Amino acid sequence: MTTTTRSEAHAAYDAYLAECPARNLLDRISNKWVSLIINALADGPQRYTDLARTLVSVSQKMLTQSLRALERDGLVTRTVTPSVPVRVDYALTPLGLSLVPVMRTIKAWAEQNMDEVLAARSAYDMAP
Repeated sequence: MTTTTRSEAHAAYDAYLAECPARNLLDRISNKWVSLIINALADGPQRYTDLARTLVSVSQKMLTQSLRALERDGLVTRTVTPSVPVRVDYALTPLGLSLVPVMRTIKAWAEQNMDEVLAARSAYDMAP
């Protein structure tokens, strides 16, 4: 029986392969709500209701699913404070914080290049 060390397994991750777990993680962090949640939490912990207000048009179901998935992946922590009503705060973990520079860069790129993208879409749509 061959034993694989953790570093060998890590080196074997290749997101181009369908069975690679890194592909699943890439799928998760490329989700629009996940990227926006990470950007929203980058400035510090937030209550669920504050996140819902920040992420205009996210459904309660989608926000809850996204936060649970991020918690499962170790990117977000959930803290429940017993009160009336119950207070639930979400914060990025150190692993989640390490993702912030990448997510902020992608968000900034999208915002800065939107006019050019819209022009390209328009030109494409008008082409025969």
